[in-house]
Amino acid sequence: MNLQKVPTTIVTGFLGSGKTTLLSNLLRQAQGKRIAVIVNEFGELDIDSELLRSCPLDCEEDNTAPAQEEGIYELANGCICCTVEEEFLPVMEQLVARRDQIDHILIETSGLALPKPLVQAFNWPGIKEHCTVDSVITVLDGPAVAAGRFAHDEEKVQAQRLADESLDHDPSLRELLDDQLSAADLVIVSKNDLLDTPARERVEAVVQREVPAQVKTLYLSAEEVKPELVMGIEAATEARIDSIHNHHDHHHAHGAEHDHAHDHFDSMVLRCNAVDADTLHTLLNQLLAENAIYRVKGFAAVAGKPMRHVVQAVGTRLDHYFDRLWQADEARQTQLVFIGKHLDEAQLLAALKTAEVA
Repeated sequence: MNLQKVPTTIVTGFLGSGKTTLLSNLLRQAQGKRIAVIVNEFGELDIDSELLRSCPLDCEEDNTAPAQEEGIYELANGCICCTVEEEFLPVMEQLVARRDQIDHILIETSGLALPKPLVQAFNWPGIKEHCTVDSVITVLDGPAVAAGRFAHDEEKVQAQRLADESLDHDPSLRELLDDQLSAADLVIVSKNDLLDTPARERVEAVVQREVPAQVKTLYLSAEEVKPELVMGIEAATEARIDSIHNHHDHHHAHGAEHDHAHDHFDSMVLRCNAVDADTLHTLLNQLLAENAIYRVKGFAAVAGKPMRHVVQAVGTRLDHYFDRLWQADEARQTQLVFIGKHLDEAQLLAALKTAEVA
């Protein structure tokens, strides 16, 4: 049994910077290491089908998983900071359940995604006990940064941005790059062979402005990156991520309309006696619709039933089923964890108790 936290490497960078090439190269050199991959732009991945089929993580078919193939998990394209509760956390919970079969997790973000909210999710209950951020790697397109374009094809990046309805903020490419660098534990400048000395100095100036001296910068092509260079850093980035204040935080602190619930959340365990299953399901659906509840998970003691009743909710989707008989030494009690924002514990408990069977 793996008693250590599963290390996770987060790779960020603009479209065309070399993230996918880096990811593919790491998988090809896995040498038997069981790696799970989460991608934010599955349709854009340049990983051949043979590599996908030979991914070291041997996954059983799971029709409930989002666009999953041989250890590859797809998230919707777009701003991961706006979809972390709805999409990323359920995938991570699947991986946590299989952590004894996983040696490492690789996450490739969209070129528009910000690392900070994603890293913050590793402090969520149920995730922080089992996973840690080994490092955040920011990949830069060396020639583009040297030329002040920051992305190889700015028009394509802009088209990507305009096509994504989930993006309700529109920072400049410079600000996006600054935010990606601010969270970095390692910076990789790709296409190094295309940089002369003055160009490299311009790139170094951009990097040094945003990252502390202890953050190393590697100048090499994505194909040259070896696993031992980027895996096993043990940065535990989630422990320091809240201290980073970036452009994204600044924009939302000055009048932005939405606030990300993963920055601050309520988590509580509610207990009551045996319940009527139908009443409980109806009640939970009502609570999910009326409150900012992101997750509900736990077990219910259903009156007259010898089996434990599992309850799980993501967003407004509620799933429930019986999993096993209650053990003789177990208290037959309903116990549910609620995670959300601005939750009134007393009010939720009072509502839950209305499902109790006298």
